[in-house]
Amino acid sequence: MISTPLEQFSIINMIPLHIGNVYFSFTNSALYLFLATGLVSLLCYLVTINGGYLIPSRWQSIVEMIFQFVQSLVEEQIGPQGRKYFPLIFTTFLFLLSANLIGMIPYSFTATSHIVVTFGLSFALFIGITIVGFQHHGLHFFSFLLPKGAPLILAPLLVVLELVSYCFRAVSLGVRLFANMMAGHTLVKIISSFAWTMLSVGGILAVASVIPVVIVFALTGLEIGVACLQAYVFTILVCIYLNDAIHLH
Repeated sequence: MISTPLEQFSIINMIPLHIGNVYFSFTNSALYLFLATGLVSLLCYLVTINGGYLIPSRWQSIVEMIFQFVQSLVEEQIGPQGRKYFPLIFTTFLFLLSANLIGMIPYSFTATSHIVVTFGLSFALFIGITIVGFQHHGLHFFSFLLPKGAPLILAPLLVVLELVSYCFRAVSLGVRLFANMMAGHTLVKIISSFAWTMLSVGGILAVASVIPVVIVFALTGLEIGVACLQAYVFTILVCIYLNDAIHLH
């Protein structure tokens, strides 16, 4: 059987469960989502047990650094009104960061490389942000569909464009994360397979295989950076959208 670079994204049923044609199977994707959630929860619990330590351990320092980073992000992007949403944003960032980094472990699975996961998360946040907008402004929230100073004759066109643009936020937020994670892992798989093929052939190609091996290591380091960056981009966009909903920018 010929393996493909996309084989690493295959969904495998680990515990088949279904009622008629409705399937609730426990898959490898669900396993790694639970793993990401569990590791983050365990880490936060262990470093905050008994209120933490006056002289922080290495892990406590990491958690405190992430906490302060997200806190400053919320303060800068949303302001004082964003403090009540800090737990949601902090949890979202930690979850995505954990899921992305776990996917970098060899022979593991990257749950965020599936659009059903990323779009499900982005759509849920989109609905929540919209509800926040209505809570703060009521029906006046619809005023964002028509920019200030726009000619009334263009109102029908502008309303449609603004509505499509607003709804597309849910799609772009999820697709951006999914596409970057999937593309990065696919590229690493292709080049590593190429290096293994050259090494297997032997001769001068085995010596030349050093080049793609070095590239694989470089791309792996770059992919770790991308994993962290995508968690940051997703989080800061959620902050921006929350700011728009609260302040009607």
